[in-house]
Amino acid sequence: MEWIDRMNQAIDYLEQTLTEKLDYEALGRIACCSSYHFQRMFAYMAGVPLSEYIRRRKMSLAAVDLREKEAKIIDVAGKYGYNSPTAFNRAFQSVHGIAPSVVRNEGVSVKSFPPIRFKITVKGVEEMNYRIETKGAFRIVGVSVPLEKDIEKNFAVIPQKWQEISIDGTLQRLIAMMDAPPMGVLGVSTCNDGEQWRYYIAVPTSQQAEGLEEYIVPAATWAIFPGEGTNQSIQELEQRIITEWSPTSGYEYGNAPDIEVYLNPDPQNAKYEVWIPVVKK
Repeated sequence: MEWIDRMNQAIDYLEQTLTEKLDYEALGRIACCSSYHFQRMFAYMAGVPLSEYIRRRKMSLAAVDLREKEAKIIDVAGKYGYNSPTAFNRAFQSVHGIAPSVVRNEGVSVKSFPPIRFKITVKGVEEMNYRIETKGAFRIVGVSVPLEKDIEKNFAVIPQKWQEISIDGTLQRLIAMMDAPPMGVLGVSTCNDGEQWRYYIAVPTSQQAEGLEEYIVPAATWAIFPGEGTNQSIQELEQRIITEWSPTSGYEYGNAPDIEVYLNPDPQNAKYEVWIPVVKK
């Protein structure tokens, strides 16, 4: 299928450029989505973050170079983008469990990680409820944090921001300002390649808010998936959307933010929706 074919084409490109600086945007263009969406899809489909996959592939090839070509460690380190021998040594040991200096010793074992290939598999029969809605632009107000292009680096930043605004009273202030649909606290990832990546914790409102940020969510068509349970369940729902719904949905990612709508603030009894921007193929 086209969706899977494009993902595999992006992996082919990645394999051809492993010794070059990673071009996140190029991967997204090949897969016909933003680099942010590509990384999310990759992680959910492969079960490993893109950055970790790349590290494993580089260290797998580095072991071959050191063993078969008898290259100098410093040259191999530079080939795979490590300007510091210390950083290369750390990465190599994290993958192989040994230092690169002992690779050539007889009887030493190293690991091999072949290139990944994606394919569609049939998984279970658990239903997924969703609806398609086209909405005009709407205004949100809240706080935001900048996001890194390597999305794995953001997983500590976002929870810290949620905790910060829960403690200092900002979250309660936002909830009191909410006066427009969708009636929930929003986690909005603005991660199109043509703009600065940011994550907003915000609410839809018509009110003015001193000291808070404003963002206009663009008009778009959304695939909206309801869920409930613990906060961890929203990650599980997002994984199912990407691995089970997306490949056969007839839709692909649109040019708009991803949105998480938290309808119930109780993390132990959460009710939420995941909004994915889509366009018809």
